Amino acid sequence: MTVAEHIQTEPAAARAPTRLSGVRLLSWALTAVIVTLCVVPFLLVIAISFGRKIEGAAWVWDFTLANYQRFFVGALWPDEVTFLYLQQLGFSFWYAVIASLLAVLTALPFTLLLTRQSRGAQAAWLVFILSSLSLSEVFIVMGWDILLSNNSGLPALFKSTGLTQWLKDSGWFQVLRDWGLANPRNVKFKTSQFATILTMSYLVWPYAVILLYPALSRLDRSQTEAARTMGAGAWCVARTVILPAIRLPLFGTTLLLFVFLLGTYVAVTVFAAPAQHSTAVAIYTNIRGANLNAPFGATQAVILLISAGVCLALGHRINTWAGSR
Repeated sequence: MTVAEHIQTEPAAARAPTRLSGVRLLSWALTAVIVTLCVVPFLLVIAISFGRKIEGAAWVWDFTLANYQRFFVGALWPDEVTFLYLQQLGFSFWYAVIASLLAVLTALPFTLLLTRQSRGAQAAWLVFILSSLSLSEVFIVMGWDILLSNNSGLPALFKSTGLTQWLKDSGWFQVLRDWGLANPRNVKFKTSQFATILTMSYLVWPYAVILLYPALSRLDRSQTEAARTMGAGAWCVARTVILPAIRLPLFGTTLLLFVFLLGTYVAVTVFAAPAQHSTAVAIYTNIRGANLNAPFGATQAVILLISAGVCLALGHRINTWAGSR
C-alpha cells in the first residue's frame, strides 16, 4: 500500500487530534501576538507612570504616587494647589465633545440625502469619502492652516471684499472681538478654540458619514412618506420618525468620535493657544518635548486612557438602558 492510500484509509478519528492540536497552536500563537503588541505596551506605560524623574538626569523605575498627586493638585502641593493638568484634561473633553457633536450634526443630513440618491451616486460619494481618509492629520491641518491664515486665508479675503468693514459698521466686529475671533484691524481665526474645534470636526466628519450610512440606508421610507401624507413637516418627521429609528447608531457614532478626538495632537498644537492645550499635547511635551519627564507623561496617558474608558462604559450603560426602553 502506498503512502497516499494509507492516508486516505486512515480513520478520521485518528486525524482529529492532529487538527485539534494545530488549531490550538494557532490560537496560542495569535494570543501571544495580541498580548505582545497590545497588552504589554499598556502595562509598560502604567509601570512607567509610577517611576521617578531625577532632576538634571533621566528617570528611574520606582513605585510612587507623586506623579498622580501632581496631576490633580499640582507640583507645588501642599504649599500651593494648581489645577493646570486638570484644565488640560478639561480642554481635551471640551474639544472632543463639541467637535464630535458638530461632525455628527453636519454629517446626519448629508448622509440622509446621500441615501436617497441613486446607487451610482451613492457609490461615487462613498468612494470619495473613503479616499479622503487616506489623508494624514498633518496634511489636513496644513490645509486648514493656510485657509485660516491671517495673511493668505479667510481673514485676507474678508478684508479685500469689504466684509470686515461691513462687520465693523454693523456692530458684529466687536462681538467677534469678544469671542476672540478678531483683532483691532481684522478678523482672525488663529489661534482660537473655533479653529481648533472646526478642524477637529473636519478630521472625523468622513467617519461620521460612514458610520451613519448603514443605519440611514435601512430606514423605511414608507414611514416618512406616511408622516408627510398626514401633514407633518420636515422637522416633525425628523424628530418623530428618523431620530428615534437611528437613536442608538447616532449615540454610538458620537461616542466613538469623541473617544477618537481625545488624542488629537496636531490640530490642537497648531490652532489652540498654549494656555488651552489638551492632555495629548502635554503628554508629548513630557515624553519627547522640552520637559523630558517620561513618568509624568505616562501618568497623563494613563489618566486620559481611564477617562476614555469611563466614557465608553457610561456610554454602553446609557446605550443599553435606551435600547431596553
